[in-house]
Amino acid sequence: MTKAELIEAIARSTRQPKKQVAATVELAFDQIARSIRKEKRFWMPGFGTFTVRRRRARPGFNPRTNAPMTIPAARTVGFRPAPPLRKGL
Repeated sequence: MTKAELIEAIARSTRQPKKQVAATVELAFDQIARSIRKEKRFWMPGFGTFTVRRRRARPGFNPRTNAPMTIPAARTVGFRPAPPLRKGL
């Protein structure tokens, strides 16, 4: 599902204007992103948890040249689904 499809589905089910739904969706995702940045975690019961995860530096290779290289350490966002969501898959 794309963002546009999400907005369309919410607008249809709530009978709200797409502009208003789009602003609400955008605001919700901005707040989730802020929470992940500030608190390193966002938890929504029944859906799951987004957390900041650290990746260690690791060996790899450049796909163009096949030259070996070290992929630097990085932070990324991980997601762990809640049991009700996992059961429904």
